[in-house]
Amino acid sequence: MHFSLLFTSILGITATASSQILSSSLTHIPSFGPNPRNVSMYIYVPKTLAPKPPILAIPHWCHGTAQAAFVGSPYASLSDTYGFISIYPSSPNTADQCWDVSSNASLTHQGGGDALGIVSMVRWALEKYGGDRERVFVMGTSSGAMMTNVLLGSYPDVFAAGSAFAGVPFGCFAGPGFDYWSDECAKGKIVKNGTEWAAMVRNAYPGYTGFRPKMQVFHGTADTVLDPQNLEEETKQWTSVFGISETPKRVDKDTPLKGWTKSIYGDGGRFEAYEAEGVTHDIPNQVDVVMEWFDLKCKSGNGTMCFSRKSGMYNKLVAE
Repeated sequence: MHFSLLFTSILGITATASSQILSSSLTHIPSFGPNPRNVSMYIYVPKTLAPKPPILAIPHWCHGTAQAAFVGSPYASLSDTYGFISIYPSSPNTADQCWDVSSNASLTHQGGGDALGIVSMVRWALEKYGGDRERVFVMGTSSGAMMTNVLLGSYPDVFAAGSAFAGVPFGCFAGPGFDYWSDECAKGKIVKNGTEWAAMVRNAYPGYTGFRPKMQVFHGTADTVLDPQNLEEETKQWTSVFGISETPKRVDKDTPLKGWTKSIYGDGGRFEAYEAEGVTHDIPNQVDVVMEWFDLKCKSGNGTMCFSRKSGMYNKLVAE
């Protein structure tokens, strides 16, 4: 495997995250349902859960682990505050701990691969803890961002939204086997039109006509590991999947950081893209933006309207 996605930006907050006092601990779940690739499951369940708690899956980066993603991010602490459950899968690929985003199994609904293992974790947690099936989310960086794209494409019936930092479009790494590196995709040489990209997503689950999870993507213009062309390809793919224009409806400069540009597409907050000027593959995770995108500070059952699959494109952050 040629994967050298050493992702360190999340690790930059390790000291802060590890110093926080949590109400519970990361727990290994040895058996949780169909798992053909033997993906490992770790879960954080706060002492106090929200009514029908939402679930956030966080697939790690290459050369990462569930434990590294847990310690290196603040989502466990945030789940203590807001009552959601966080799941930390660990890749079965011992060579580089990257995710299977290439096999036909992962790129097909109920086809198998790493994707099915992660979805089985979600389904297990929903059943075990009475979770909200309408409020399941996934976010990741690098290889985890690739898996985020894959999960939203292969399992649109499971997820409500995704957030991908420095990833590639669904199917861009498609190839033989579970551990395939696509130099063409990594270097931004796989260029398609929106219709072609969207067809790859739709072919993952033929005949599916239900809700499509909303998506936000981030990429640095100085990324030399996964070429920033992939941001444009993700944009073409997901806007076409949603049937909205590739021309942004609104562009906000210096958001959320100076030198970053946020582009909002279509009505109802279905897709947004962030271009980070001069930022490398080591792109800093924007936790506040992700929390707002998923509406995870909203607690189901408390009389307020939270973003969910059932509420459709509701997004109180988008003023139409």
